[in-house]
Amino acid sequence: MNRAEVQHLIDLIVSEMATAVGRPAVRCQCHAVLSDCCPDRLRGVLDAGATRVGVHAIGGAPEGVAAMIDHTLLKPDATRQQIEELCREAAQFKFATVCVNPTWVATCARLLAGSGVGVCSVVGFPLGATTADVKGYETRRVIFDGAREVDMVINVGALKSGDYRLVERDIEAVTTACRDSSVLSKVIIEAALLTDDEKVTACTLAKAAGADYVKTSTGFGPGGATVADVALMRRVVGAEMGVKAAGGVRDFEGVKAMIAAGATRVGASAGVKIVKEARGEKTAAASATY
Repeated sequence: MNRAEVQHLIDLIVSEMATAVGRPAVRCQCHAVLSDCCPDRLRGVLDAGATRVGVHAIGGAPEGVAAMIDHTLLKPDATRQQIEELCREAAQFKFATVCVNPTWVATCARLLAGSGVGVCSVVGFPLGATTADVKGYETRRVIFDGAREVDMVINVGALKSGDYRLVERDIEAVTTACRDSSVLSKVIIEAALLTDDEKVTACTLAKAAGADYVKTSTGFGPGGATVADVALMRRVVGAEMGVKAAGGVRDFEGVKAMIAAGATRVGASAGVKIVKEARGEKTAAASATY
């Protein structure tokens, strides 16, 4: 997909979104998409996001909030003991997955067998600056070891250079391997490094490559998930794709904000704290950085 084709897709998306809200496609200052794109001005979209993910109660836990969380430990110095504790917590609280580096996938798959909790791993992490064939092999290997979801980092430099075909091939190397094994794929765009136009382009390319989710951040970049970015990503990919908010989501209020903006999955190392807060239990101060 070349630059002209991508721009054509972006223009179509903007036009369709304008038609959906019955207003002209006036670009706003914050996201260069539509005048009503921001969460504080687009209550209808936020309400739609909340309905999709089942946030029904005020002051209580959304039904199934734990099942929306990837319980995450991606620190390079994570020990086996910490990984085992991560799996115990995931099984106890019934998180969607544990999200771990490739070296721990087989261990987690063994520990979580029969628990109903999946294993998610990361590819090209955290920089995205490896070649597509390497990302493809890494994907196949983590699937072989037991991963049922794969979060890959795009080639950010290629995107910012305007080499959209390279970025699409980069994503396809992962999404094709995932699709062949019925594994979910998530594309990390590292939003903090991108302009708003680049965020739209990255999401468009991920959708064209057949990804199941787009994801905000690695948690290791200059910034994490923001409500505004989640809302923008949701608008670009539509209702049929998932949006994962990750990076700096440390409490239940943060999760609710991401859900309201359109997130259908949250990556967090503070998952236990979040669920306890949702239940109204007192928790210690979080030290999570992811």
